[in-house]
Amino acid sequence: MRITGIDYDRYDLELIEPYTIAYETIGAAVNFVLKVTTDDGFTGFGCAAPDMAVTDESAADVERSILDHIMPALIGQNPFHYARLLEELRTTIKSSALSMVDSALYDLVAKKAGVPLYEFLGGYRTQIATSVTIGILGLDDTMVRAQQYVDQGFNILKIKGGLDYQEDIARIRAVRKRYPEVTLRFDGNQGYTLEQALHFISAAQPLGVDILEQPTSINEEAVMGTLTRDSPIAVMADESLKTLSDAFRLTQHELTDMINIKLQKVGGIWPSLHINSVAKSAANDVMVGCLDECGLGIAAGLHFALSRPNIAYADLDGHLDFKVDPFSHLFRLEKGILYPNGRPGLGT
Repeated sequence: MRITGIDYDRYDLELIEPYTIAYETIGAAVNFVLKVTTDDGFTGFGCAAPDMAVTDESAADVERSILDHIMPALIGQNPFHYARLLEELRTTIKSSALSMVDSALYDLVAKKAGVPLYEFLGGYRTQIATSVTIGILGLDDTMVRAQQYVDQGFNILKIKGGLDYQEDIARIRAVRKRYPEVTLRFDGNQGYTLEQALHFISAAQPLGVDILEQPTSINEEAVMGTLTRDSPIAVMADESLKTLSDAFRLTQHELTDMINIKLQKVGGIWPSLHINSVAKSAANDVMVGCLDECGLGIAAGLHFALSRPNIAYADLDGHLDFKVDPFSHLFRLEKGILYPNGRPGLGT
């Protein structure tokens, strides 16, 4: 099995409506889809979702990576040598481009094996519940969005905030009052100071918020560590974690209770497996998250999440924001539960 051809497509994906988080407002996203073909007729697919704030890549950076590094590195190679190929590329390309290659290679080897990727990786479970995200909105709009998602069958709502902790608390209180049985999570996207985070925790804990994601700046990890030690709500690192070394540092020094692994952020499934093992050794729960990714990127995160017993949480909803998702057929979403389509590889 040798790689004989490489092609790619660029997708300029418009969001249904812009959304706001603590440090930016987003209205569209660029995704790249890599297509890797072999001499025995298989094609592997991988997605890149560059984000300057998260992956330090522009769309132009990813395109240059494909032409200048990925194509020369992969042509003529055996996809089953993915560990070597990915480690060699790691020195020349950044995380979303690397994740794209990683997914395409894993897609190929699972297709060659004739099994869905999650089974190739370990096959621990066959489905997982995902949260769905409400961006930073006014109170009335937050309630409208919550109603829409609950009506669609979602039972886990993640509310974004970080600009004003008092308004954030008011929004959570209103959602909890109307939906007493819904699981609530909160993402501060680095927006709080220590004092603000403590005020938020004091008010949010009685409201049943079960996860507080990246409440403080990545430049003040000791502050997040203080919250982790003192908070009755589980504190989860997101932006603070981009590498295996980050996972080791965060868990070794007990700076977090949980970690959020995003394939685009860390470089794909191969490094995520190592990061997940570090988290497991430190008794940190793991969530698999996403960026603004089409269904192909979401599918890769889903298959990874299904493969390991200690990945108990998923936040795989990025595809829902797009007006058109060209890869929505790779899984199904029913009442907040994600199921792979059962076909080999990523299901393409």
